[in-house]
Amino acid sequence: MPTIEKVSVALTAEQIAALRAAVDAGEYATTSEVVREAIRDWQLKRQLQQDDIMRLRQLWQDGLDSGSAGEVDFVQLRKDARARLAAAKKVGQVAL
Repeated sequence: MPTIEKVSVALTAEQIAALRAAVDAGEYATTSEVVREAIRDWQLKRQLQQDDIMRLRQLWQDGLDSGSAGEVDFVQLRKDARARLAAAKKVGQVAL
């Protein structure tokens, strides 16, 4: 087990009550366990966000490396999009 170090954290009364309620309900043995689990969850979420950022950066670079898509006719693009939207509305795929 890693070395345990005590730190001081300021929490609101509502947060303290929630910690104590979890302990009182038997979900955790101590409030410290609740906080450690919350930090583990935060660490996992943070890592997932970092992974997503790295993936998006790679996709962006892949797009740049793939070269130009050529000229885009935005007038035609809008017409095509409107036609697809109208067709989807007819079959009930789009609710507005």
